[in-house]
Amino acid sequence: MKRHPYQDAFARIHGQIAVGGQPLDRLAARVGTTPFFAYDRALLSARVAQLRTHLPADLSLSYAVKANPMPAVVQHLASLVDGLDVASAGELQVALDTPMSARQVSFAGPGKRPEELLQAVAAGVTIELESALEARRVTEAGERLGLTPRVAIRVNPDFDLKGAGMRMGGGAQQFGVDAELVPALLVDLAGRGLDVLGFHIFAGSQNLRSDQICETQRRTVELALRLAPGLRDGVRYLNLGGGFGIPYFDRDQPLDLAPIGENLGRLLAEQIRPALGSAKVAIELGRYLAAEAGLYVTRIVDRKVSRGKTFLVVDGGLHHQLAASGNFGQVIRRNFPVALADQVDAEPAETASVVGCLCTPLDLLADEAALPAAQVGDLVVVFLAGAYGLTASPTAFLGHPAPPEVLL
Repeated sequence: MKRHPYQDAFARIHGQIAVGGQPLDRLAARVGTTPFFAYDRALLSARVAQLRTHLPADLSLSYAVKANPMPAVVQHLASLVDGLDVASAGELQVALDTPMSARQVSFAGPGKRPEELLQAVAAGVTIELESALEARRVTEAGERLGLTPRVAIRVNPDFDLKGAGMRMGGGAQQFGVDAELVPALLVDLAGRGLDVLGFHIFAGSQNLRSDQICETQRRTVELALRLAPGLRDGVRYLNLGGGFGIPYFDRDQPLDLAPIGENLGRLLAEQIRPALGSAKVAIELGRYLAAEAGLYVTRIVDRKVSRGKTFLVVDGGLHHQLAASGNFGQVIRRNFPVALADQVDAEPAETASVVGCLCTPLDLLADEAALPAAQVGDLVVVFLAGAYGLTASPTAFLGHPAPPEVLL
């Protein structure tokens, strides 16, 4: 049986998948219901440690809270990383509730409401400006509060990250200020009473090719250095974005971190430090830190055969795991890795489709997956559920209750 490369990261107790030292059947009893999400604290820590072994020591690592904003997860990662990036006032509050200094929190994303900007200025976080209008609103917030807002410019580069699952730079974008418009914006900002720290340049996400990520990082640094002379007080902050992908599907290969770390080391030593001195240089990762540390656990409530095809009907579905259903950016639908909790190491005995409890044919968690023989009451595990799971899904659809989340 072909195994996903990360299945073996989770321990087994009496042949059953375990999270945080608890087998899933016991954990389901502790949670009190299915479905639920379970995140493994040790795996989150191990991923950060793995990154630290490859990345340059003077490169800051930030966690993008949008990947998984569960407060307990953010609290744990805040103790391991150097910064937190948020994309709403709600995420901002989660970040401010951690021990992380507000000066290490950045607030990015288009469409920030004036009241959100006021909160961010009051908190003292770095606001990554997405437009000239946003800059004016931040200025007004600073004047109202009698504070000097800390800001950086989110730059829409004139290139993208080739092979990215989601392109967030290059061409026309809702993200950031077009690179060619940044010099004029810097002139305008010089008279606004803002503390302009530097730039945030993010070209794309979910890439598994280290050569493509390295090329994008080189171009990102070149762009930042071209823009740097326009910054009156020099560049003190440079966010190089992220883009590190994880292997969701059978043919995917895990990202090779070694060349990325070597490339970043050269960029820092040969270009960034000579030009920008002691500026804080960061990369920002969300999915790469959290996705593989999480499971979605759901129970089979019915088993049926329709015209020769076996369906395992579970009590969860796309309202909790939109990504696994293929409706969160997949062009061609492919299965996330799934398993039976107490037969994860068994050979397949049948082909079955795992479907949810919603009244739509889109509610498909696994299509014709090779599984051991499954029965009503068995627990089905969807791997890679630690990022863009619960909060990226339409939880209100059809009025089913939201699933619990636990960190062990």
